[in-house]
Amino acid sequence: MDYKNAGVDIEAGYRSVELMKKHVQGTMRPEVLGGIGGFSGAFSLSTYKDMEKPTLVSGTDGVGTKLKIAFLMDKHDTVGIDCVAMCVNDIACAGGEPLFFLDYIACGRNIPERIATIVSGVAEGCKQAGAALIGGETAEMPGFYPIEEYDLAGFAVGIVDEKDLITGKDIREGDTLVGIASSGVHSNGYSLVRQVFHVNALNLATYYDFLGSTLGEALIAPTKIYVQALKQVKAAGVKIKGCSHITGGGFYENIPRMLPEGVRAVVKKDSWPKLPIFGMLREEGNISEQMMYNTFNMGIGMVLALDPSDVDSAMAAIREAGEEPYVIGSVESGEKGVTLC
Repeated sequence: MDYKNAGVDIEAGYRSVELMKKHVQGTMRPEVLGGIGGFSGAFSLSTYKDMEKPTLVSGTDGVGTKLKIAFLMDKHDTVGIDCVAMCVNDIACAGGEPLFFLDYIACGRNIPERIATIVSGVAEGCKQAGAALIGGETAEMPGFYPIEEYDLAGFAVGIVDEKDLITGKDIREGDTLVGIASSGVHSNGYSLVRQVFHVNALNLATYYDFLGSTLGEALIAPTKIYVQALKQVKAAGVKIKGCSHITGGGFYENIPRMLPEGVRAVVKKDSWPKLPIFGMLREEGNISEQMMYNTFNMGIGMVLALDPSDVDSAMAAIREAGEEPYVIGSVESGEKGVTLC
């Protein structure tokens, strides 16, 4: 009896590392110390020594049951983008610059080419965010995960000068809410999505004219990474008063997280175009409107609270970064929360 007979192929692990190296190398930043394959990743902070109060910010998350769509489609090159996005967007919400990322892949069987493909997506997400992929772990766990399945999670660390933290404390009545378009469902609500569509390989491959894609392509579209857009807004001299990443819990849970007591967000539901996938979800699943906005991003992946005088500059900066912004509402006095009208 040996480890391979028990279901863990050490040689496959070595091959996975070799195959992923080229993807990891493409994410390197000058601050990264040491090479690939060490026991830990090292990152120099000397570049940031002139900050008044350098402050580390962090985020951790996974891809969730969206992975089930990837398994059925046998498409594994974009879920890594989702994993990075879920972490770095939270860092960007605090005003932080993502510095580095580490991933964790747990699988029933280590298939080196598949692992390398997953990591290629992680690396692409890191490039979009400007973060270095400085480490990770692939755990082969037979008997714990099905042979053809895996889980993917990770975490990111970023930095911001304390004075530039986005806390929401200065949000006032009369401020404007600007939303940035999402690419689709992103990485939340897939337990409901899978129930609505009773997903299988056949229906995921079905093309719909109104989607402009197959159902699977619409559902697997990777989560937008908003790091560069928020950097552009800051570079334009705009102060972002508050920022909300619309993830699990949709509008009702996430927007209030950026608000101080005594103010309320008022969101106009007709102020941006709804992606067809959300209409399909609502109709096929007979889902109430309230539940849709309490589960999904509905086409808006990030919401910024801005002084009205800064809106035009911020929207121009967001467009310059290649994203689409919309004025979606305002801030009013009242009990902390959100009103959709």
